[in-house]
Amino acid sequence: MDTAAEAQLQGLKILHLVRHAQGTHNVAAEENRDELMSYDHLDAPLSCLGRQQVCDLRKDVHERGLFQRIELVITSPMTRALQTAVGVFGRKDLADDELDEEQSTEDRDKTQNAISSTLNCIPILAVELCREMLGVQPCNKRRSISNYKSRFQAVDFSLAKSEDDNLWTADYRESNEEVAARGIKFFKWLWTRKEREIAVVSHGIFLQQTLMALGAKSYTPMPKDLLTRFRNCELRSISMSVTFVDEG
Repeated sequence: MDTAAEAQLQGLKILHLVRHAQGTHNVAAEENRDELMSYDHLDAPLSCLGRQQVCDLRKDVHERGLFQRIELVITSPMTRALQTAVGVFGRKDLADDELDEEQSTEDRDKTQNAISSTLNCIPILAVELCREMLGVQPCNKRRSISNYKSRFQAVDFSLAKSEDDNLWTADYRESNEEVAARGIKFFKWLWTRKEREIAVVSHGIFLQQTLMALGAKSYTPMPKDLLTRFRNCELRSISMSVTFVDEG
């Protein structure tokens, strides 16, 4: 993999791709996949294990020096992705015990964001294009932008085109091909950004289908280890050129 210096010289972008930490819907689905159809898991938040995964990845990001290098964080506007993005990248020295175990999920989000927004942190931008496969499953239906703004004050939601979720429908679910097409559109949009080193916090199906599509359509082979399903809160880094994305 190219180093940051090599990437800059070669006109590449370095992308740090992250799947959100474990959500409550992931836990429920391990017992019964039908749980994914339940509105009990509407816009599912992180589980207890998911919060620990965020703490672990945050430490790893800082130890590897990525916090000093990453210029922008792009996140899916879903609670589990927002929690992951803010928890991992929102503050360099956020200690594990700064969030009270007795706080509600909403109060934890507010506490975390109040801390993050007072410091010189990496900008975090919510982008609809990198959401999970849309439709049918309530866990992938987002809440209102106003709801998120009140809970995630460190995140920029200015690119949201609608207050409510106009993309998710109860009777139609995107195909893998449609997810991949949306993913390629997202990657092409990334190349309109000036930042060279970017973190993207997204979802398992979205990341896998997008990378598979880019690899299949490009003249440059995609490393096989990038094409497998991401684990929860797993980070994978890749350097890519605009030529690679245009080929896709």
